[in-house]
Amino acid sequence: MRRSLAGVALAVAAATAQAAPALMSDAWAAQACQQWNQTPTLLEGLAADWIRNDGGKGFKVIHLYRTECGEATKVELRIALEDGKAQCRYGGKVETTRLDGGVDYVMHAATARWGEMGRGEYGPMRAMMFGRLEFIGPKLEAMGVMGPFESFLLLVGKVPGDTAACPK
Repeated sequence: MRRSLAGVALAVAAATAQAAPALMSDAWAAQACQQWNQTPTLLEGLAADWIRNDGGKGFKVIHLYRTECGEATKVELRIALEDGKAQCRYGGKVETTRLDGGVDYVMHAATARWGEMGRGEYGPMRAMMFGRLEFIGPKLEAMGVMGPFESFLLLVGKVPGDTAACPK
């Protein structure tokens, strides 16, 4: 009996360890950064003018959060030009607290909307036009890179994230 209880406890611990992190948590952002670097449309499609508009700091910042979880749960992706590609160099808790509105981005949406965009049910134009994705940043710049922007939204669907609770 004792052995079977220990076996069950081990199985539960293993399953818990493999569970997806909360959507838009620090751990999720780290995985999203890795996924970015495996997405040619982002690496190459943003390697021209978009990544070079960095305000002289050498990188761009994207802050993300789920609307119902609040701004305090924002995570950060930091993108820099490296080897001729727009590579994600950091994904995790917010470290860049001062954003440049002409360079950096803040995006938030309801959890259900992030899911819809991540599944490709609609792209960035529709999301912004109908207020499904709240967006702060250089809008004209974003409009000039709609293909990569759509790949970014699909990235949300490629990185597993638990939506049952808000990130802590």
